[in-house]
Amino acid sequence: MSDDDNALDAIIIGAGFGGLYALHHLRDGMGLNVRAFDGASGVGGTWWYNRYPGARVDAPSSPFYAYTFSQELVDEWTWTETQTSQASVLAYLEHVADRFDLRKNIQFDTWVTDARYDEDRQRWTIETSTGQTASAQFLVCAVGALFVANKPDYPGIDDFAGACYHTGRWPHEPVSFEGKRVGVIGTGSSGIQCIPEIAKTAAHVTVFQRTPQYSLPARNRPLTAEELADSRADWENLRTSMRRRGGWPFKTTRRRSGDFTPEQRHAIYEELWEGGGIHLAINSFAGVLSKKDLNEEVSEFVRGKIREIVTDPVTAQKLMPSYYFGTKRLILDNGYFETYNRDNVSLVDLREDPIASFTPTGIRTQNGEHPIDILVLATGFDAVSGSMLNLNPKGRDGISLKDKWASRFDNYLGTTIAGFPNLFMIHGPGAPGVFFTMPLGGELTTAWIGDCIRHLRSNGLGAMEATHAAENGWDREINDIADRTLYPYTDSWYMGANVPGKPRQFLGHLRGSQYFDRLTEVAEEGYVGFVLEPAHH
Repeated sequence: MSDDDNALDAIIIGAGFGGLYALHHLRDGMGLNVRAFDGASGVGGTWWYNRYPGARVDAPSSPFYAYTFSQELVDEWTWTETQTSQASVLAYLEHVADRFDLRKNIQFDTWVTDARYDEDRQRWTIETSTGQTASAQFLVCAVGALFVANKPDYPGIDDFAGACYHTGRWPHEPVSFEGKRVGVIGTGSSGIQCIPEIAKTAAHVTVFQRTPQYSLPARNRPLTAEELADSRADWENLRTSMRRRGGWPFKTTRRRSGDFTPEQRHAIYEELWEGGGIHLAINSFAGVLSKKDLNEEVSEFVRGKIREIVTDPVTAQKLMPSYYFGTKRLILDNGYFETYNRDNVSLVDLREDPIASFTPTGIRTQNGEHPIDILVLATGFDAVSGSMLNLNPKGRDGISLKDKWASRFDNYLGTTIAGFPNLFMIHGPGAPGVFFTMPLGGELTTAWIGDCIRHLRSNGLGAMEATHAAENGWDREINDIADRTLYPYTDSWYMGANVPGKPRQFLGHLRGSQYFDRLTEVAEEGYVGFVLEPAHH
């Protein structure tokens, strides 16, 4: 490294949305000596790895799934679609890295293999896959909420001799499905995005469905020049609106379902479905995610749409979801259900016909053989906590995070961990993360981390560490909010239920604007919930 390793003020792990902004803010905004490390060969984080066919942002995102801090950046980048593609997001992040000259302080193709806190020196020391070490007073973990690929442990899966791809680790060279028999396991966001694209050229696609989903039409379309110009002209107001409205500038409804007849409500659902399915969740009626009867009404409306779209009633029935609408990650699709009307697509419901084993040439389910040439695992991630456990830092007294989090992902503010001084997470367990616009969430979190560093340095302090009492209180806050909703009733990755043996715990803060108010409040009250330690000289 060109830096004096021991002169670093902060080490950042990750070069996605969170890591890039942390590097810019701490280096350029605060004048700190910072170095970032990433195992990938370029910037992008999740968007560097997830290159599967049809990959897009899971929201009507443009131009809001982007950094908000620079009007110049907003003005110079032209988004082209309402639902941004992976290629466009990655190109944008590469532009940001060049625009702010960030690459010179990032070491790519370098995994951080160990991180240890030295209590005497009040510093973190990392070891890397390249055999190097570096140390800094602060460790910022922008390791990604959706990064650690979850590969199911099906019997004999390694016996399959054909090509196998995980959507979260997609090759950078093009994959041809032309004339191939393809098996896709999983119908979450990545499965629902890639299945229609793969079906366009494959000889046959067999979808192995674990859980039917409420997928909503994205209504993706070109972004007009007028829309882009209007957003640029009103950017500061939109940014404020995003901060106050849970990460997006869209107005949400306060309509009360009881003020409308069932027929009137159905007409509203129809209008929202046609306008873009995401609005069915955020703009129908207050209480969709907390009132069981109202949720069931919306759920049945979506099931009715599936019956309308899918021409084969047997297939349509297999596609019927039964969990509470919206309590798994909302998915936007571009022709997903229509794909099952193709002659070259078939559906296997693994609830009724589970996988028995793999063979070199296919998948054997309880009821039959399915020959395939290519296997696509759209099986998701060990979400939110998995990346931090993959890093497994060692804190005070050498305790490992794996031991600390063996039964619960205890932390304070979704950002700090008792026993791990001067370590900060971006989008950790208990932060809004995927329930907020992640680029803006990363900006706001990083600004707070910067203020923590500034406070320590200006007051002769060497370390800050969350207390166990503060962690317990934060756990109660998260659960109090989640328990007022229907989320905990559903086995989802929000609850850690997609990974065998993972502790069952709600992993996000559902009120993003309130969350960032709490960060501000903690700082204004002198960092309540933290032990602030004088600098050792």
